[in-house]
Amino acid sequence: MAHGQAATMKAVGAAAIQHKGLSRQGLLERAFAFAFRGLVYAQIWEDPDVDMEALAIQPDSRMVAIASGGCNVLSYLTAGPAHITAVDLNTAHVALNRLKLAAARHLPDYAAFRRFFAEADTPENIRAYRDHVRPLLDEVSRRYWEGRDLIGRRRIRGFASGIYKRGLLGGFIGLAHGLARLYRVDPRELLSARTVEEQRAIFDRRLAPVFDKKFVRWLTDQPASLFGLGIPPAQYEALAGDEPAGMAAVLRARLEKLACDFDIRDNYFAWQAFGRGYGKEPAAPLPPYLQAANHALVVSRVDRVTVRHANFTDHLAEQPDASLDRYVLLDAQDWMTDAQLTALWREITRTARPGARVLFRTAAAPTLLPGRVPDDILGRWDYAEAQSRDLTRRDRSSIYGGVHLYVLRG
Repeated sequence: MAHGQAATMKAVGAAAIQHKGLSRQGLLERAFAFAFRGLVYAQIWEDPDVDMEALAIQPDSRMVAIASGGCNVLSYLTAGPAHITAVDLNTAHVALNRLKLAAARHLPDYAAFRRFFAEADTPENIRAYRDHVRPLLDEVSRRYWEGRDLIGRRRIRGFASGIYKRGLLGGFIGLAHGLARLYRVDPRELLSARTVEEQRAIFDRRLAPVFDKKFVRWLTDQPASLFGLGIPPAQYEALAGDEPAGMAAVLRARLEKLACDFDIRDNYFAWQAFGRGYGKEPAAPLPPYLQAANHALVVSRVDRVTVRHANFTDHLAEQPDASLDRYVLLDAQDWMTDAQLTALWREITRTARPGARVLFRTAAAPTLLPGRVPDDILGRWDYAEAQSRDLTRRDRSSIYGGVHLYVLRG
């Protein structure tokens, strides 16, 4: 096993494994850590427009965010923070973030940048990588992208054949499409809808009945079946607890929101789920960092991003008191024990400036912090409950039960 993969497995295992090895839950947690060793998210699944509204980023904002696929870190640059540190335990995600930053710096124009990351399916991207990006990419990331995956493909070739069909999530979406086709349903049908009403009709008539199939109900009741969504066993239990009818009902409700609550012409998450990539038309919806109007801003600000292969809490422990004011945790807390949550929030509180903001997602609807983080820490923060409900409603990715915002008092 490559050193990077070994480091990722060790770090993810420390975060995700909470039970003894021979217990059922312990075996599931170790299987998840193994599955998580490579690329998981070629695209991040948290809505950056919702994030930027919640975070209220200012010119002096110093941010720390879990990197994941890098889409949101680069998109935050459009709001003009002073600095962003992107941290991740997964070496593939670190390499992807560094590739995106290098490409923004060195590709010749917006057309090349869009072709590389929005289309991501042409041999011209490999030539652009060799000519413009490779010479100036850091050595560790270069070794990753020029190395081979488990079936022998050079990883950089993903940008010639559809990077969004790769990775753990890309494979899961592909399998979901295959399963739908077994029932003579093509999820791409939804992309032909011309109105939200047509989206609803297609979902109700074609997609919703798939979740009533006996095999689908059985399959989704197996925690390992959702590893491809990046859902560890602890998070699976939180999701399943939301719905007495089982995980199929949870997934149906989340997919219904994705398919029906937002105009497909404005929701690139729906294009990824139902089309396995971004749309090809010039007006197709894209993340902020890939939009033509934002390209010059992103390019001019890429040097404000630092990418680190690190644990979030450990990184904060190295920072001075009152030195940061925006924190983006994604859904990482769903993995954590009470002790890990307490350690994290102790470091967040120590490093936070007055008015600092923390944003995170949860699989289930409620915030998970009360009763798990001591009152002497959590009591220094105000939970923006009404705003959090509104953010959850408007998050176009639609896969989370809750979006949560905390603001430091003082």
